[in-house]
Amino acid sequence: MANDTAKKVAVIMGSDSDLPTVKPAIDKLKSFGVEVEAHVMSAHRTPAQASEFAANAKANGFGVIIAAAGKAAHLGGVLAAHTTLPVIGIPIKSSTLDGLDALLATVQMPSGIPVATVAINGAENAAILAVQMLALSDERLARELVSMKEKMEKSVMEKDKKLQEELGC
Repeated sequence: MANDTAKKVAVIMGSDSDLPTVKPAIDKLKSFGVEVEAHVMSAHRTPAQASEFAANAKANGFGVIIAAAGKAAHLGGVLAAHTTLPVIGIPIKSSTLDGLDALLATVQMPSGIPVATVAINGAENAAILAVQMLALSDERLARELVSMKEKMEKSVMEKDKKLQEELGC
């Protein structure tokens, strides 16, 4: 489990309907022992609450904020405008433009307000990126990331070996 000095990660979603898409990020963060808080906040419907949360996030022990939103997807930018913490955007696929609108809205931030952006519905990568950011000052997380990469490598090598055996190469 995370220690007392470990930074938390906030997962903020624009709507509760985003939870099925965002849940893999929460699960991945927990698998690394990172404390997570998840909230529903809207850049358009609760802008004061979103701004206040971001402005106080560092003082409240957060190290990274993940923002998931669809359509206009201004949530990541609103949060990033009110904090110096890294903000990672997850563009959520919607029925309107298959998430392209959310991707462009999330990635096209003005100078000085960066939002690191993962793929449309890329929740697991958002979590891994957050862990990589926290691992810059947390050796335990750094070791766990190395272990994760080694497991991924081993899995691919095993699949290749099986393929070679099946094909008789």
